[in-house]
Amino acid sequence: MIEWKGMLRLKEVLFSSKYKLKMLVYYEEFQFIDDAIKREKQLKNWHRQWKINLIESINPNWDNLWIPLDPETSSG
Repeated sequence: MIEWKGMLRLKEVLFSSKYKLKMLVYYEEFQFIDDAIKREKQLKNWHRQWKINLIESINPNWDNLWIPLDPETSSG
């Protein structure tokens, strides 16, 4: 499990560096990877404005949602 988490963290760093990402403004949770992949493919076919509308329906201020998810930056 630790190795998997380490690889996931590495992929996050590489992806965010490549695309110069600074914030997480939207995410969805899935129990099964197949459902997540299906949803990802669906969203990739959406127009930009549809994606913006989806983000703003959940996070209208475009707050950085990573901070509450990151155990290193979260309190409690």
